[in-house]
Amino acid sequence: MMKNLLEDINSTLLMGPGPSCVSLSTYHAMSLPTIGHLDPYFIEIMDGIKNGLRLLMGTKNDVTVPLSGTGSAGMEAAFVNLVEKNDKVLILINGVFGVRMAEVATRLGAQVDKLETEWGKVIDVKEVKAKLASAKYDIVAVVHAETSTGVCNPVEKIGKLVAEQGSLYIVDTVTSLGGIPVEVDKWGADVCYSGSQKCLSCPPGVSPITFSKKAMEKIIARKEKVPNWYLDMTLLTAYWGGSKRVYHHTAPINMMYGLYQAIYQILDEGIENVQKRHKEMHEYLVEQLDGIGIKFLVEKENRLPMLNAVIVPEGVDEAMVRSRLLNEYHIEIGAGLGALAGKIWRIGLMGHTARSYNIDKLVDALKCIMKE
Repeated sequence: MMKNLLEDINSTLLMGPGPSCVSLSTYHAMSLPTIGHLDPYFIEIMDGIKNGLRLLMGTKNDVTVPLSGTGSAGMEAAFVNLVEKNDKVLILINGVFGVRMAEVATRLGAQVDKLETEWGKVIDVKEVKAKLASAKYDIVAVVHAETSTGVCNPVEKIGKLVAEQGSLYIVDTVTSLGGIPVEVDKWGADVCYSGSQKCLSCPPGVSPITFSKKAMEKIIARKEKVPNWYLDMTLLTAYWGGSKRVYHHTAPINMMYGLYQAIYQILDEGIENVQKRHKEMHEYLVEQLDGIGIKFLVEKENRLPMLNAVIVPEGVDEAMVRSRLLNEYHIEIGAGLGALAGKIWRIGLMGHTARSYNIDKLVDALKCIMKE
């Protein structure tokens, strides 16, 4: 007989790069009875989610919806809808997720050019300006909050340069949405996507995304159909918009309940208050880690408050520390990726996780392990 492994799941404090801790009210929302995905009441919930996302994303875009899929589905949707074969695409890279953008665009047959920056450093706006002056690009893409390094990139300044050239602008806000200001319209972003499992504090499975009027015009004018049926925005808009909803796919009903509740909680606390809490908890973490000799990878002015990349002290077995934190203290933190593997830990203070008592629990555990 099959063993019920769910009985063995422990309550783990999620302080890694995602997912983040989920509030009891969001769990409760997800446990409510499932209804049909074309039920009038569910359509009302869908509209509530869209309106809430517009507020969180700082946009008036009509096409602002949650995709059925994780943040990676949002990335795929952004590129698969906009990119046509042989389009010239510039990807600004200073971490893992910029690399993934380039991989997705390449698979779609784009002529991909890269502007790469050392991991842990911010993308240089002057270098972007010079690159844009050297060639004409159909699309420019960048990660706002690079989860692999803890760097916040200057997306607004980059957006102004992209607008001058007339290119379409894609921005990844998977880690930033709900934790620091996201201003899609102000940035001039034509497509912006995120994920539910970071600062929104909803389990992974939904990807908020928004398309500007300019982006939708590009999609509608495509020479060939979008090469991915599931993520085709010309089809999804008929399901998510209008007075009559056209069946496209069965949305994950209970996941949408969870997202609705997560958005409601942020709006109820106040967007600015939530951002202030993330900033204050980051500063508290910096203070506490400094007390035990742990330093940060990223320069102060370029750090993300919700994703903290800290340098593993010399002589410390970083994998052993993570293992003991998880197995003995039930605390999860993340390892470094790519060029930073074995060199850093990634500590998440996202959404519901961003509380001082969680920081105290982590630092006390680190003190015990490091002392031994």
